[in-house]
Amino acid sequence: MNSWYHSWIAAVRIARRDAWRSKGRSFLVLAMIALPIVGVSAADLTVRSADLSPEQKQSRQLGAADARFEGTGMAGAAILQAPDGNDYAPVGGYPDDRPMPDGPTDIPAAFPDGAKTLKETTGDARVRTRAGLLNTGVRELNAGDPLVKGMLAVDRGRFPTQAGEVAATTHFLDSAGLYVGSRLVVRGAEDLPLRIVGAYELPDSLDTDEVLAPQGTLLDRLEKELTSKGMRGVSPTSRYYVGVGGDGFTWNMVQQANAKGVLVRSRAVALDPPAESEVPLYREPLHERHQETSDAAKAEALAIGGTIVALAMLEICLLAGPAFAVGARRSRRQLGLVGANGGDRRHIRAIVLSGGLVIGAAAAVVGTTLGIALTFALQPVLEEKMGQRFGGFDLRPLELLGIAALAVLTGLLAAVVPAITASRQTVLASLTGRRGVRRANRVLPVLGLVAVAAGVAVALYGTTVSGDGFLFVAGGSGLAELGVVALTPVLVGLFGRTGRWLPLSPRLALRDAVRNRGRTAPAVAAVLAAVAGTVAVATYAESSDAESRHAYVAQLPDRSGMFTTTEPGAFRDLPAVRAALEKELPVSVRADVSRILVGRADCDVWSMDKGCGSLELVTPKANDCLLYSVDDPMDLPEATRRKWAADWRCANDRVYTDQPVVVADAKLLTALNVHDPVAERTLREGGAITFDRQFVQDGKVTLVRVTDQKKADEAANKHQDAPGLKSAFRVHQVKDPGYGIKVVLSPAAAKSAGLKTLPYGTYFTLDQRPSSEQSQRFDGALDKIGTELSVHIEKGYTSKNNIVLLALTVFAGLITIGAAGIATGLAQADAEADLKTLAAVGAPPRVRRTLSGFQCGVVAVMGVLLGSAAGVLPAIGLRLSQRHERTALYQEALRKGWGMTSEGAPWVPVMVPWTTLAVLLVAVPLGAALLATLLTRSSGALARRAAG
Repeated sequence: MNSWYHSWIAAVRIARRDAWRSKGRSFLVLAMIALPIVGVSAADLTVRSADLSPEQKQSRQLGAADARFEGTGMAGAAILQAPDGNDYAPVGGYPDDRPMPDGPTDIPAAFPDGAKTLKETTGDARVRTRAGLLNTGVRELNAGDPLVKGMLAVDRGRFPTQAGEVAATTHFLDSAGLYVGSRLVVRGAEDLPLRIVGAYELPDSLDTDEVLAPQGTLLDRLEKELTSKGMRGVSPTSRYYVGVGGDGFTWNMVQQANAKGVLVRSRAVALDPPAESEVPLYREPLHERHQETSDAAKAEALAIGGTIVALAMLEICLLAGPAFAVGARRSRRQLGLVGANGGDRRHIRAIVLSGGLVIGAAAAVVGTTLGIALTFALQPVLEEKMGQRFGGFDLRPLELLGIAALAVLTGLLAAVVPAITASRQTVLASLTGRRGVRRANRVLPVLGLVAVAAGVAVALYGTTVSGDGFLFVAGGSGLAELGVVALTPVLVGLFGRTGRWLPLSPRLALRDAVRNRGRTAPAVAAVLAAVAGTVAVATYAESSDAESRHAYVAQLPDRSGMFTTTEPGAFRDLPAVRAALEKELPVSVRADVSRILVGRADCDVWSMDKGCGSLELVTPKANDCLLYSVDDPMDLPEATRRKWAADWRCANDRVYTDQPVVVADAKLLTALNVHDPVAERTLREGGAITFDRQFVQDGKVTLVRVTDQKKADEAANKHQDAPGLKSAFRVHQVKDPGYGIKVVLSPAAAKSAGLKTLPYGTYFTLDQRPSSEQSQRFDGALDKIGTELSVHIEKGYTSKNNIVLLALTVFAGLITIGAAGIATGLAQADAEADLKTLAAVGAPPRVRRTLSGFQCGVVAVMGVLLGSAAGVLPAIGLRLSQRHERTALYQEALRKGWGMTSEGAPWVPVMVPWTTLAVLLVAVPLGAALLATLLTRSSGALARRAAG
């Protein structure tokens, strides 16, 4: 025992001295191990600090209150709720045979006797800022009440105490360009005197734009001001904070409030929730499925996290292992002296393993220290990015020790293979520096082939399994990748056969890589792992992006736009808006449209009030969707449902507009990118056109002006035409998409039919997409006009994965260049004698640079090629697994009568990211080679031959 202890102490001292003497190599390995530790320790500390304790969560949500009461909008109907208050359902479920109760809840009726209460009212308004308008939340709350403590935090100034005073969140002040002391102006209530007296923040939501006023001083006044001017109100809603003292608001008290239709968030229940058997909501089947889904998602996230950590450790070991191997070879004379003085193989192994222990321990200390310091320094930035304040700087020593132990373990694992290799050398070979003849390992390639075959088989099996198929795909892909890693030495040898066709320098580099597979193969494997992960994610992202692009529904042709009026009286501002449009944006075509007026002109387009009316298109009986002609399509045979669902009459227009019938001239066709000479001539000659054949019968469409909406609804329930004044028009059928518009009447056609029209909006086409400055100027002009408009400019599908693919490519490029650079540095350290021999025989100085560049490029090329091949498998497997699962769900939906559309089975493509592959296959190896060439010295010192 004593001898074992002292031998390890001596081994650690030798390893520490050797690490100090070879500072460059030691720093390289330390950095490789420490960098992930910095990230993991910083992430752990950030997550723990941001993860609030249950008490902190309740304090931020409830302040010092015991509970918060909210209405459900179901007129006091009894409900069942989850203990946390995030989920609820009416008692008895949602009825199919009768409408749900609709109306406000009498919240005060649920207050316990003697409880302290505090009312909070919230709404939203449009506030004028230095740049224009900003949609802002408005809250009425007496912030000085003790029940509020912990919910709000004053940043500067004070909370408001009287009418006319408001406070605003810091984020709002920054966004609006205002400050404490500024006058606050609400659009539509400009005469209302409001002064900002303080700035505050919501610790749980730092990016919230909100204005705070004392209870009862602002929202009612805003509502009256805005509605009196015919503008959108603030939509106030109220809830109450309740304090009861004692044991707090118990679960029984919550259920009593639920019986009166009140939803409750209780501090006591959240901190000590009841058993699931005591929660009636949990016995609902829908909630049970939700719980199962959540558990599966957690398991999937945990498996992915564990896989990432394992792959990170594998990659570090693959990169650090050759460094320890080179270190052992550079110290082989010292290790030979240990053997010559009585040391055996276990002492040699202990010395090399101690190198991993020393550097791993140093990396653990450096990494965790830097992680803590980095998190502390970046805490304000992290809080701003996350949008919430930390609950505290939560240092957990055991977790940090575990992360540090991970660094030590990684260092030891990286040194295991070099330690075994060094211990097998004879004392004579170590002292003379001769490596001897080494036979290739014949078992490892066989195991690699078996792993590749088994991994591919498991991954392919996963594509045919529903539910947990992704687990089989991920497991099989990982096994296949490990098999490729095991085959790397053999594959490196196969690459070496291409050297006969290469010039001198690349041939020497390739030969050196093949002869020294002990350091080349791990570096290639590290590049392989990084590139495989990148290619897998990039392929999956590119495929998902193609699917999203296919599913994207353009509201208008590219670079076209529209604005419409929806509020009463807003049509009066259209001339000014159209003038601002042509002044601020590069308009090439402008088509003004009108709508048919049914009833009063002061009605908005959705109004069902008396005297407003609506316009409907008549669908001929022969064009009715058969699925909607029966009471319950699920009673039909499955084959019949499928046949009817595929019929053109059941197709749904994926673009919605609130005015399917408009009055316009032929310019509208140009704005909609419609190229139909007959349609243009029809509108110029005073006719009408249609984009939807569903409403055409004998070449005509029929419009109905509905003045009694109640009778129209009754007729629709009976599958009858709506009662009202009818007008028929002969139309020309246009095959191009109408983007929600069903029928276009020329002004002459509307006039001849005696239809009254009202300006509705404008469609336009731009010469180019507007710049940010142009858009801001147009928004500013709209703000000055002060109208309520809905403006949309079609920008086409915007990929959300571009930044992801770019980040992945950069990450893989850095890893590839780093791994190749490490392999090159090790090759130079390991082959210094060969370089000196080249210099001695008269090789030009540039040969050293060229050789270094090709050594780096060879590793990068081999790793990228193998990684690209290995990375495609998991992505294809996951996409095929998704295709199988979605197709099964689609078939099940058809079988049960759901999803009865004509869109067909889901489209789940597999797309190869050719741009990413091109960068990885060409640019990255070329960049690595050039970088190594530039950073390598062209001359090296000559040395005399060592004495034999």
